[in-house]
Amino acid sequence: MNFKDYIRDIDNFPKQGVVFKDITPLLNDAAILKKATKALLNLVNEHKIDKVIGMESRGFFFATLLATELNAGFVPVRKKGKLPFTVLSKPYSLEYGDDALEIHADAIQKNDRVLIHDDVLATGGTAKAVCELVEELGGEIIQCNFLIELDFLQGREQLEAYKVASLIHY
Repeated sequence: MNFKDYIRDIDNFPKQGVVFKDITPLLNDAAILKKATKALLNLVNEHKIDKVIGMESRGFFFATLLATELNAGFVPVRKKGKLPFTVLSKPYSLEYGDDALEIHADAIQKNDRVLIHDDVLATGGTAKAVCELVEELGGEIIQCNFLIELDFLQGREQLEAYKVASLIHY
């Protein structure tokens, strides 16, 4: 199955010089969405997962589906100021700016086995920040999972300490 057929490029979004990988055509096709979810589950293999983290906002789509299939809890990681409870915060850099991510302070328990999911691995700054948040809370990162990896940005280098799996490579 060539999932790339369901990803469209949007030039100069969100800023000049960036080619945005739009996953909405994949999400819009129920059969392809199911196949992509199954393929992402296969990347996890038989690992026992307690929590699946989805990163704001496109990481939420598959992270909730993966959590349901893995019989695990779902944990949203959001941009600063979006979560209503006590949070831990971590600054990060991405290919077109800087921001901060937050997680509820009680979302991950000591020794929880965690799958981190996002739609795209680009420079790796977002995923690395999430890994640091999980570790601060005492969780064990089983894998960082991505729908798309932009290999030319070498984001995997930021995640050398973790197992990384991606479904689609550009």
